[in-house]
Amino acid sequence: MTTTHQLFLAISALSSLSLAHADDAATTDPAPQVVEIAGQRADGAGYAARNTASTKSELSLLETPQSISVLTRDLLDARAVTTLNEALQTSAGVTSGNWGRRGWDDFIIRGQRASESLYIDSLKRGQNQWVGQDVFGAERIEILKGPASINFGMVQPGGLVNMVSKRPRADAFAEIGATYGSKDFKQLDFDLGRPLSDNGKTAVRINGMWSDQDDPLDYVYFKKRYIAPSLSLDLGPDTDFTLLSSYAEREYLRSQGAPLKGTLLPNKNGAFNRGQFTGEPGFGPYNSRQAAIGYSLTHRFGNGWKLAQNFRFQQFDMDGRFVSLGALAADEATQARSGSIQDVQGVNRALDTYVERAFDLGGQRHTVMAGLDLNGDQVRNGATSCRIPSLNLYAPVYYQPYTCNTTRNSQNTTTVSYAALYLRDQIALNEQLNLSLSARHDRSKNKLYNELTNRTTEQRNNATTGSAALLYRLTPHVSPYISYASSFLPVSGADFFGAQFKPEEGKQAEIGAKFEYDNGRITGAVALYDLKRKNVTTADPDPAHIAILPSAQVQTGEERTKGFEAELNADLRNGWDLQAALSLINGRVTEDNAGNLGKRLLNVPRQSASLSSRYRFRGGALHGLSAGAGVRYEAQKTGPAVSYTVPGYTAVDANLGYDAGRYRVTLTVKNLFDRDYYAGVLSNNVLPLGDPRTVMLRVVTSF
Repeated sequence: MTTTHQLFLAISALSSLSLAHADDAATTDPAPQVVEIAGQRADGAGYAARNTASTKSELSLLETPQSISVLTRDLLDARAVTTLNEALQTSAGVTSGNWGRRGWDDFIIRGQRASESLYIDSLKRGQNQWVGQDVFGAERIEILKGPASINFGMVQPGGLVNMVSKRPRADAFAEIGATYGSKDFKQLDFDLGRPLSDNGKTAVRINGMWSDQDDPLDYVYFKKRYIAPSLSLDLGPDTDFTLLSSYAEREYLRSQGAPLKGTLLPNKNGAFNRGQFTGEPGFGPYNSRQAAIGYSLTHRFGNGWKLAQNFRFQQFDMDGRFVSLGALAADEATQARSGSIQDVQGVNRALDTYVERAFDLGGQRHTVMAGLDLNGDQVRNGATSCRIPSLNLYAPVYYQPYTCNTTRNSQNTTTVSYAALYLRDQIALNEQLNLSLSARHDRSKNKLYNELTNRTTEQRNNATTGSAALLYRLTPHVSPYISYASSFLPVSGADFFGAQFKPEEGKQAEIGAKFEYDNGRITGAVALYDLKRKNVTTADPDPAHIAILPSAQVQTGEERTKGFEAELNADLRNGWDLQAALSLINGRVTEDNAGNLGKRLLNVPRQSASLSSRYRFRGGALHGLSAGAGVRYEAQKTGPAVSYTVPGYTAVDANLGYDAGRYRVTLTVKNLFDRDYYAGVLSNNVLPLGDPRTVMLRVVTSF
């Protein structure tokens, strides 16, 4: 049976289910009235979301002709998520953390690298993700799949991740939490909010977190500090205004991974100890700092127009020392190593403004939006190479002397700026059929200044992209759709030889269906897509280049992914919460100059699936108790530039909790059966390791 037939049958089944459910609803008690706030019910509970902040639209997810996954705060807490990579693990079409525990966010959407398409409150963080983002300050995480030109402009075509910050609320609340777990994981956090006016529109909120943890690998550790104050002001009943700020610090000694021989491949000296560090503990940690301040403004005019504006100023700096593993010697014990000192500083300014109004024209309802998107990003990046002695993997000696060059190997300043005009018209052709048309024109400038050669190169680009989508309300609960979208992304930086990167281009055709039941307590989607990406930037496969410049990249040409996705989120009235996802992806290199034509894309499994469930007892002696379990599966992964395949794996998670109202206690076990697996593919010299069993006990007090 073809994937198209599977999609047709899925839509037909959903249609039948909606009619049956409507009949059942007539014989049951009416659903209680609930208030939806940005995709969550007012009580903050549940896995299912009905709305999203990422589309710049009043339409619900059921009415939106695009694949969007929403990870609610309740779902993130139930899974005891501590990193963005971990949060994205259970979303259809997404693979994350493929490079292991390296302190950065790395994820792939629909077979395409998307790590640089990370947004906070609908504004892009920057052209590169040098600093990992804390998830504690997120109210929810939204994944938009496929080109998102109209809403976000220049993004990678696989999709993007938008993290929505916690904001002030009209009610007073206070929570303090403490977590202790495996490898001496310690976290203290708080979330406090108070209304400052009688109507609650003026309110303050501040949340923060401190954590310190070791790692299954010797010498590896992570320390994080985060605080995020926010303030909403009452500027009248027609205006919403919120100030948002955050500050984060990180210190960590990153995992370098394991050698290929002795792990995935046999080694004549025996199996490699997976808990052994292959880097150099005396070579120092990474340190990063990131500060941001901005605002969100919405004003509703009396004539039907609405104005919305988001602004953020962000500054960061990161310095660290990176150890790269070279080739393994003939004795299969001596591991060659090299090092690099990295020093990166960046500033980003983002301002997005749009107006919107709904009106009738020619017997049809139009909702028109027009906007201006401005963004400026500057990053100064320097690297100095170092010589580090080889390591005997079976009799390691650490803290060996190393030497570094007296001059830097590279020192570049990259400036990317763009201005874009966009226009969208959502047309209700009749009560059931809705058409969405959008267009966007971007003008960008990419300037690279090489401080070592005193040479400046500049590249200017302009492009018009857009999308068209048709959605049909087949029943009150099921909406099939078809869409086409394109994208454009100027790429900052240059390759190892100094040649500046070309802009990326993306195109996607998609057919799918959304469904929603029980007043939004059950939501889901299925989708079939065909996506092309040109001028792709990937990690440089040459170890000699990486040894000198760890951030070296190349552009391999064109990639294509075809796939099928299905997702389900449910908050059932009998106490069950459920999340399920399925992905089938065929990703290949379709144009290439390095002999990779037809090869599978890097770290893209053909199949992946996840299922998470939780049962909450209501009433009786077990009232307040909850128990949950989850299973995650990924098929084998490989890449165009490597000669091996990483086997697939299945991991099981479990949790047990008790909610007494004023306090909550949760015990979470990740990778319950301690399954050894590899996170993904990195190079022919090193394998990133997966996460072993982790136990976490968390206590939260409310007052």
